Amino acid sequence: MDGTVPVVDMQGISIAFPGVKALDGVDFRLFPGEVHALLGENGAGKSTLIKALTGVYAVDDGTITVMGARKSFGTPAEAQAAGISTVYQEVNLCPNLSVEENILLGREPRRRGAIHWRDVRRKAKEVLDQLQLGHIDPRSVLSSHSIAIQQLVAIARAMQIEARVLILDEPTSSLDADEVQQLFSVIRTLRDRGVAILFVSHFLEQVYEISDRMTVLRNGRLVGEYLTPELPRMALISTMIGKELDALAELEEAESRRRPDRTEETLFLQAEGLGRKGSVREVTFTVHTGEILGLAGLLGSGRTETARLLFGADRADQGQLTIRGTGRTLRSPRSAIDRGIAFSSENRKEEGLIGDLSVRDNLILALQAGKGWWRRVPRATQDELADRYIRALDIRPSSKDTLIRDLSGGNQQKVLLARWLITHPRLLILDEPTRGIDIGAKTQIQKLISSLAADGMSVIFISAELEEVLRISDRIAVLKDRRMVADLPNENLTMGDVMTVIAGTNA
Repeated sequence: MDGTVPVVDMQGISIAFPGVKALDGVDFRLFPGEVHALLGENGAGKSTLIKALTGVYAVDDGTITVMGARKSFGTPAEAQAAGISTVYQEVNLCPNLSVEENILLGREPRRRGAIHWRDVRRKAKEVLDQLQLGHIDPRSVLSSHSIAIQQLVAIARAMQIEARVLILDEPTSSLDADEVQQLFSVIRTLRDRGVAILFVSHFLEQVYEISDRMTVLRNGRLVGEYLTPELPRMALISTMIGKELDALAELEEAESRRRPDRTEETLFLQAEGLGRKGSVREVTFTVHTGEILGLAGLLGSGRTETARLLFGADRADQGQLTIRGTGRTLRSPRSAIDRGIAFSSENRKEEGLIGDLSVRDNLILALQAGKGWWRRVPRATQDELADRYIRALDIRPSSKDTLIRDLSGGNQQKVLLARWLITHPRLLILDEPTRGIDIGAKTQIQKLISSLAADGMSVIFISAELEEVLRISDRIAVLKDRRMVADLPNENLTMGDVMTVIAGTNA
């Protein structure tokens, strides 16, 4: 891109939220006529950077230049007026209206104050034809089309307002292979017309197929900007994941000494070809008493979807699940809890904790739900349990009456763990239990997990940090593109071994 002026130039962008620096001095350039992939694991800062560009968030430091002019967008509408449009994973259109109405919504040609429908249809057809989408009937109701077609209509709307920058945020997550190729055909058409396209995806095969350049973020910081053909997949994965600090060496040594028995008598759970259409497929593994099974894979690989199937939060429509020797169909989380399975969600703030309740109230939620809301846990029992687990997990501040929202992320995570430990589960599924917390709290939580396994609890451990999965797990199930691709004993296993599996044979 030498000699070409970027259509978007973001320099030194920093954004902080209470207790978290979401972006720290990030630079980002987007050139006309290119597809630029923005990559990074969860929490890397991708969404925050996009929201800074589109006027959702104000920046604390740094500058944003669009088409050579310094900009400070206060709203998404201002960004759109400057030629920046975003198409999200969940299409933000009106499904009850026609295709043509959605494309021209708010900009309908009028005559004598009334909408001129012949011009609406003509303009809609013009933009659809330009994108080689002439097969879409402008008069058809949007909801009658697949998600893929609805996304293409959203792109057509963006082009009708002559967007110079098109942001595609996880556009392929709900599409099948043919629909992805249809979308890519439209993307290439727009690129050839000089549109700058920012492409966000966790599917590396697609990133390498469609992108010209890529920018990688990690922990809110810029790792680097690369030409796609010049960065091998193994190097990309290593760049995205990064290296962990060496503060957990003691835990690593302890893990090397702990070897659970794997016999028919110790088998707790067995999944055979487990899956759900549109979610994850072909999951096959076993979990034994006292064993820690790590689920590894990039974001979007199917890790969380697998956990939800095992907890009954989503219902499997294929495969077989056996718990303690008996085939089971988990129709709800309650049925999983009744069989000794607990699940700590990766989204602790929205799916785990209730910010306006105290530490005590959050701690006893699962126990109370198990008893039924008509059989209240006595207040004395609540206090005793809260005090015991606050001491055991070193939750700070130590007051059980503190509102959970006033605790740090690490201490909130400890409360969530304590909630499930109170129920004495046989299998504890932990989805990103150490995300967003400091190294001290991370060490405490990992030591606790190792201790629980040593005492006979089975654990399924999910983390985007591959080094963490390797450190704590006895075996590792590797997922890629929503399919399980390997089950690896963690004996002399290295990050390179796992990354080779994740990258695939074309690495």
